[in-house]
Amino acid sequence: MHVEEKPQKVNKAKKADKKQRRCLAIIKSDCDVTPSDEPTPYLAILNVGLSNGLTEENLLQAAAKSSGKVTEVIMLPGKSYCFVVCATLEDSQLIYLGMHNVSTIGQQGAVAYLSYIKELPALAGKSPWNRPLPSGLVVIPDFVSEEEESTLLAAIAADGKTSAGSGTLKHRNVKHFGYEFLYGSNNVDPSKPLDQSIPSACDVLWPRLESSSSTWDWSTPDQLTVNEYEPGHGIPPHVDTHSAFLDPILSLSLQSDVVMDFRRGEEQVQVRLPRRSLLIMSGEARYDWTHGIRPKHIDVVPSASGGLTTKVRGKRTSLTFRRLRRGPCDCSYPMLCDTRQSKAPQELSASLATQAVSLEQQNVHEVYDKIADHFSETRHTPWPQVAGFLESFDPQSVVLDIGCGNGKYLGCNPELLAIGCDRAQGLLAVGRRKGQNVFRCDCLSVPVRSSSIDGCISIAVVHHLATGERRLAAIKEMARVLRPGGRALVYVWAKDQRKNDKKSAYLRQNKAVNKERTTEQQQRQKQHQELEQLPNNTPLPVHTNRTEFQQQDVLVPWKTKDEQRTTYLRYYHVFEEQELENLVAQLPEVQLTKSYYDQGNHCVIFEKILKNTS
Repeated sequence: MHVEEKPQKVNKAKKADKKQRRCLAIIKSDCDVTPSDEPTPYLAILNVGLSNGLTEENLLQAAAKSSGKVTEVIMLPGKSYCFVVCATLEDSQLIYLGMHNVSTIGQQGAVAYLSYIKELPALAGKSPWNRPLPSGLVVIPDFVSEEEESTLLAAIAADGKTSAGSGTLKHRNVKHFGYEFLYGSNNVDPSKPLDQSIPSACDVLWPRLESSSSTWDWSTPDQLTVNEYEPGHGIPPHVDTHSAFLDPILSLSLQSDVVMDFRRGEEQVQVRLPRRSLLIMSGEARYDWTHGIRPKHIDVVPSASGGLTTKVRGKRTSLTFRRLRRGPCDCSYPMLCDTRQSKAPQELSASLATQAVSLEQQNVHEVYDKIADHFSETRHTPWPQVAGFLESFDPQSVVLDIGCGNGKYLGCNPELLAIGCDRAQGLLAVGRRKGQNVFRCDCLSVPVRSSSIDGCISIAVVHHLATGERRLAAIKEMARVLRPGGRALVYVWAKDQRKNDKKSAYLRQNKAVNKERTTEQQQRQKQHQELEQLPNNTPLPVHTNRTEFQQQDVLVPWKTKDEQRTTYLRYYHVFEEQELENLVAQLPEVQLTKSYYDQGNHCVIFEKILKNTS
């Protein structure tokens, strides 16, 4: 019996040792900690952390079973590992022996792996919860009692059944009282009040705010939106339309806690909204910061000991109270103000329409000719989904890459007859040196016979065209050259560089922000000083590289690596969600077969319809 068990114990130990080494390698490269063969007061929990649902409470309970004392728990946001500080070396040894390859605190009862480490990571203590709240943001805990919570929920359910504003959005159930909030335009129609006004059960709330409301634009609301969020639901970052509502905006959280993110540029503050709390957004917080909720089932929140832990979301109902403005906004925060910017888009659109050709010549074609060699050095690895699209064609198919650049996709599938075209002479020269079939043309006028191509790709090209008409014409030109049944793939840069709470590769390359080598304020000041030196004869804003896009039509800097370190400005129109699909929908000769998001890009595949549409 003992002879049979011995090999099993040895195999289990070897398996644990292998997993321990693999996890240590990941942590070491991630936050530069050094493992120790000898006991130290510091332990790393190698495979369980906030990102896979570990709570500080569960970790402390597991440590207590080992009879070891923990003085500090360090859990890092977004990480599947964590660290503990033990009271003594003896406590550390007790916890290691009692938990390593023993404790089942991982997801679905997975066993935990531990290691002694020589020091704590440099990131320890840099919690996003230590940042000050935006000015004008107030959270009042326990604003209503449990009994009042039940009364409000019952009133909403009863009064809302016949409301003309009831409905279901993609991610949540929603009801409106007083006036319907129109999500398509992010506004209200003051001329169309709803039959159902705000339930009288809410009247008990306003006397409690008399001391605060004396400085507000209103004392009682006339519009209420009720949202029901199931675990995993969220709302994208947004600002309540300035011209639609007065200051402030109030939000009452019922049934469950949630974490709300507030953003202004690269600044981000996480705010916990406890159950039955009231959130007040006024002034800067209401007008100059976006707010949103990430679609998650588990939130990372501060623990009672001052560290971080996790909390599973429950069903949450929010009551958002507003008062209609009925006129233009006169706030002092122009960045997100629709009143201030209402004239700017019209002026910009007119400017782009009249200057489109010259803008593209100066800030696209000429720039790429000047940066061709440096740009080509950074474009060497095909994106997997583009390569997969090219692999899907039969041998001997004819495929055209419109805007081929340095031709990195022309050799993905050697069984194809791959041809490339581009406007930039410098990039075409790179392809010719490789012996590729390339020629020069404009993507709006491709000298290829109609209905002659099996497949077509346009990767990171259409977003360089300055008007909607020109972007549509480029896609129509792709459709023209496709044979019936031929397929095309288009990639364009997305305005939203985050998807499912994950940064795109473009944002992750901002080392100064992501590694916290400088403060966010220092980073912005440095980049703004550089941009102020650039020539800009258009009304277009100059984008700060490796940050979220604030506008759709922007100039994006490219800095050369030579001694002069010259900076050039490239024009981009970054696409909103569904904008690319809407362009394809305008072409009756094609049908959309797939659309997706890939590393900061909106992407579509469409097929030319077999019927003759000429």
